[in-house]
Amino acid sequence: MFSPWYAASGRRDPQNHCCLNVATYGPGGRFTMTDRGRSALRQTTDTLTVGPSRMHWTGRHLVIDIDEIGALPLVTPVRGRITLTPQAVTDAEVALHPNHIWRPFAPIARIDVDLTQGHRWQGHGYFDANFGTAALEADFDFWTWGRYPTQNGAQCFYDATRRDGSTLALGIEIDHAGKVREIAAPPLTRFKRSLWQVKRETRADAGTLPQQRLNMLDAPFYSRSLVQTRLNGEVTTGVHEALDLTRFRSPLVKSMLAVRVPRRAKWTQDRP
Repeated sequence: MFSPWYAASGRRDPQNHCCLNVATYGPGGRFTMTDRGRSALRQTTDTLTVGPSRMHWTGRHLVIDIDEIGALPLVTPVRGRITLTPQAVTDAEVALHPNHIWRPFAPIARIDVDLTQGHRWQGHGYFDANFGTAALEADFDFWTWGRYPTQNGAQCFYDATRRDGSTLALGIEIDHAGKVREIAAPPLTRFKRSLWQVKRETRADAGTLPQQRLNMLDAPFYSRSLVQTRLNGEVTTGVHEALDLTRFRSPLVKSMLAVRVPRRAKWTQDRP
């Protein structure tokens, strides 16, 4: 949905603009997002293949085999496997807008990472997805999202300003059995802007100032970071995203993205 090539095409053929995006952080961190043509895409009931990489659902594990090339300035191979094991798979579906759906498939999971550049670890993870029938920037001006592990499971928050002036304020809690329920969210609280000065806010108990613990991805229109906050008296650190879609609508930003997102229109299945 952030491909500048897909936007330039008029968004007429999404299957002709597919990719597997990988972002790793810290020493040896890499960013890969190659926009590939229709010939690179193969789909079955339980497998999604994009060029040399694929995602496969075994019935218990989501296995992601990665064979990509890092974007500028670190143009090197990024290969390996990520295995995600959901603690529970939910059937929850949330309408963020009439044109946009959020699916928290596995908000609580274990993850095993074994990638080049020395990224090997096991820990806590999650798996969700967004679906839409229109461009995000056509329907939203700004949004933030956060997912925070808690003793009872996890809490997720979506806050957004839509282009029609309406707002979204969503809080949900997922327990360890995968049961999803809507909750009353603590106050929406501003905290320090990103390096690109993207506005950031998340939910926090009254009197608590959220703090960034790790900068993960910083772009002119987007921030992803680990953020510490306090929810119902419990201190927790989770993944936070802020997305400035007013900035993303700018042709200048899309041209900057094209440098980091190369286009590979053709793919041969027997290519090594």
